[in-house]
Amino acid sequence: MFCGNRAGLRRLLPIVGAGVLISGVVRLEAQSNSGSPGPLAQSCGVPANAGANAAGRAGGRGLPVFPAGEYPVKLPAASLLGARNDLPNPYRPGVSWGQLPEGRKWGSTASVTTAPDGTIWVTDRCGNSGAGGSTCGGASSNVNPIFQFDTSGRMLKQLGAGMFVSPHKLEVDKEGNLWLADNGGNQVFKLNQDGKILMTLGKKGVAGPGEDEFDAPTDVAIAPNGDIFVGDGHSGGGTATGNARIVKFDKNGKFLKAWGRKGMGPGEFDVVHTLAFDSRGRLFVGDRQNNRIQVFDQNGKFIAQWLQFGRPSGMYIDKNDVIYVADSESRDGRTNTGQFGLPQTGYGFNLGTQRGIRIGSARDGSVKSFIPDPCPYPYAGGSSMAEGVTVDSEGSVYGADFLGDVRKYAKK
Repeated sequence: MFCGNRAGLRRLLPIVGAGVLISGVVRLEAQSNSGSPGPLAQSCGVPANAGANAAGRAGGRGLPVFPAGEYPVKLPAASLLGARNDLPNPYRPGVSWGQLPEGRKWGSTASVTTAPDGTIWVTDRCGNSGAGGSTCGGASSNVNPIFQFDTSGRMLKQLGAGMFVSPHKLEVDKEGNLWLADNGGNQVFKLNQDGKILMTLGKKGVAGPGEDEFDAPTDVAIAPNGDIFVGDGHSGGGTATGNARIVKFDKNGKFLKAWGRKGMGPGEFDVVHTLAFDSRGRLFVGDRQNNRIQVFDQNGKFIAQWLQFGRPSGMYIDKNDVIYVADSESRDGRTNTGQFGLPQTGYGFNLGTQRGIRIGSARDGSVKSFIPDPCPYPYAGGSSMAEGVTVDSEGSVYGADFLGDVRKYAKK
């Protein structure tokens, strides 16, 4: 994400190591030529004209641009909220993964998950960058956003063209049914693995707080008894607008209850972004704008809040209650481009936190290891790297990148 002139190339590249200078911006090199990375996959979220913008200010002299490792502010061993940055990383560097059909590249994705049969499912925004809106509409309405792979990255199935406005999180229940939260269309879908719609919740294009309405739903979690829990919603992060709740339905889609409102207290939310159940049936809620995970029973009783996993964009809890939490957004306003890094709402603010995937125990909240985001600090204003996360039976971790890639992290 660093920018500079070509005269600094000799000084820059030995420090960056796995980076190349393209149009004034250091971009990460892919670890292999596998997968189907999109055009922004290695950019760390920095616009290609960032260097030109910085150089055009301050009387034409440019603002300070620091090579990797030379920015004067260092991240601490632990963030101000207690997320550790200095944990061991027992994984190899991520490699691009998931062979899409010829000519198809990954768009932005927030979702990768493991099915009961061991296959890996991913959804993206029909090859487009961005979130919400209508990324799967218009000219993209004939593009499939849902894919099934084996763990080698071989595609087994693709489906979903023309069905969604802008997919967000995809989950697979114990029967193998697919559940997709369409935050662009304000609906939740249950499908079989052939793409047949089995259930629809919400009203397409209608945002609201009613029992049959959502406002940019983000994720779905299915309880052992089949009850449906929906995270609602994505809009209004850092402001007083938008839904901020969990909505519970029975297995047939009958509304049972909802809890939560905008706020920072126990049981309050701001951008409910990801959901997961542990082996005890406790519901884990990634309360992203509040930089925490909240834990509830299935009736909405507050149990705990955890700040030590960073800013949760994605979560996965395996059968042994190992929890994987992807932080793709933590930032503090500092940038390496001479530009302001935060809007005035402070969206994404999580001081002193390194982005990456933190791995620990859903039983006691301990954090054991950390896969760091390879994009160097200070981060760009937007997201980078894993926004969704899962793990396979061999212990390899998969990250679904907002910038348009899926990366596989094998154990060392």
